[in-house]
Amino acid sequence: MDLLNSLFLSAPWAVLRAGLHFAFLLVLVYLLKQVFDLRTVTGLRHLAKPRAGFNLAVVGIGALFVGALAYQATWQLSGTSRQQFVAFMQSHDRRQFNPAHWIERGRILDHRGRVLAESREVASPSASPSTGRSQLGDARRISTEVQRYYPLGPGFAHVVGYAHPRFGTSGMEAAGNVSLNGGTPENWLEWGELGRQLVTRDKRAKGRDLVLTLDADLQALAYQRLGGRPGAIVMLVPGDGAVRVMTSSPSFDPNLLDGDLFGGHDPAARLLNRATAGLYPPGSTFKVVLAAQSLDAGQQPVLQCPADGFTTSKRYPKIRDHEYYSARRSGKVWRGFGRIGLGRALAKSSNVYFAQLGVQQGHDAFHRTLDRFAFNSRVVLTDGLSSRQLMRTGPVPRIARSDQYGLAQASIGQGKVLTTPAHMALITAAIANGGLAMRPRLTAAEPAEGLARFMTANTARRLAAMMRRVVTEGTARGIDVPELAIAGKTGTAQNPIGEAHSWFIGFAPAGRPRLAVAVMVEHAGYGSAVAAPIAQELLLLAQERGLLQ
Repeated sequence: MDLLNSLFLSAPWAVLRAGLHFAFLLVLVYLLKQVFDLRTVTGLRHLAKPRAGFNLAVVGIGALFVGALAYQATWQLSGTSRQQFVAFMQSHDRRQFNPAHWIERGRILDHRGRVLAESREVASPSASPSTGRSQLGDARRISTEVQRYYPLGPGFAHVVGYAHPRFGTSGMEAAGNVSLNGGTPENWLEWGELGRQLVTRDKRAKGRDLVLTLDADLQALAYQRLGGRPGAIVMLVPGDGAVRVMTSSPSFDPNLLDGDLFGGHDPAARLLNRATAGLYPPGSTFKVVLAAQSLDAGQQPVLQCPADGFTTSKRYPKIRDHEYYSARRSGKVWRGFGRIGLGRALAKSSNVYFAQLGVQQGHDAFHRTLDRFAFNSRVVLTDGLSSRQLMRTGPVPRIARSDQYGLAQASIGQGKVLTTPAHMALITAAIANGGLAMRPRLTAAEPAEGLARFMTANTARRLAAMMRRVVTEGTARGIDVPELAIAGKTGTAQNPIGEAHSWFIGFAPAGRPRLAVAVMVEHAGYGSAVAAPIAQELLLLAQERGLLQ
């Protein structure tokens, strides 16, 4: 492809192209002559002339062939006046001489106007000096090209994406392709002007800016705090679904794309957007879902939580609380929580309590809750642009009614339960918004839109108070800042390979939530030690920037 691009951008190509077209025409005329003069060529003039039907068939085939060529020529000549054609050429034609790549795409901005992606004119690496004659226009066309530049680099790569003449488009660059290329004009004259500029190149065609809901400073801090470790952070505005942070690590530099990144042999999976597509056991953060299920059912049972744990059968190992293992490692004996209610169980993150709670309420209630919380589905992040951006929610297969232990495991966010960081952020934002989940949106121009009611307003209010208790006296008390009033839930999710994943979900301020956040760091251990401090730091910066007012 690089060799072809060098040839197509070189000065002799225009003459060579005209010669090839003329040679193709001569070959076509010769072939038609041979068909109609076949008897003369083969020396078989004594044979009868072909029937008229044969000649008509040949003429028909020739007409169809010429018609196809004419249609292709018409499509290419007039395609610059069709936004679908320009978008197609941008996305699928990787040749650098493609006129669609001459467009100076619009900028991508954060919600405060900070540039996340822009187009810059640079000297073409295959440019040659002007010959000084009437080829001035051609020399100007090949002496510069437009390249996409991403000033904030890898921290924004998964959500902003890239636009590259060889590797195509991704992320919001793909979703907003038509608009960024100058599409969706107010009238046809505007499109005609865009097409004229692409054909004549007397003036570089420019696209339209796309404003995202992201906050560049918060996004940059989130990526920095992940520190190259695999993980993801998502932050939402509960009341309208605006995405302030959506970052995934490890990432890639969209300014330095190369073929090795797309070879399919990257052990770090840098192209994977872990925020929207990475599937993880949520661990104890899932307990807010079970708590909402219980509160919606009007139940806050007091359960016996012995130190030795709980199991549904002697065939299976006992589910125990973290304190049991901590005491055993230090050579002590833990007496257990005894009889506790829902609020204290959430604050202390008791596995024994929630495993029993899930089994008591049963399989049907569990799966109805999953449906209500939008598990096993996909959520649209952008709508009304060239293409949709989607996020996955947790895929949880149905647990057989006879599998009581599987239900107990699922009730503490283990076993068959998987989810994405974006989905946990959505659940957290719904709690903060009185139980109503707003559809996450990445573009500022899209209106706020309700997605689903995950729980009643009363349940959300009571659950928010319990999550505040998690921070003031429970597993997340290390990040309590009175002026922030964070409500949250830690999670330490066991997985079969390596150390546990570190989770934290939360929102602030607890009394009037303005931001909800989900942090997940792979193989980082306790949620209270790794994920929770990252969330605290992000919320402190948000407070400094006036986003919690």
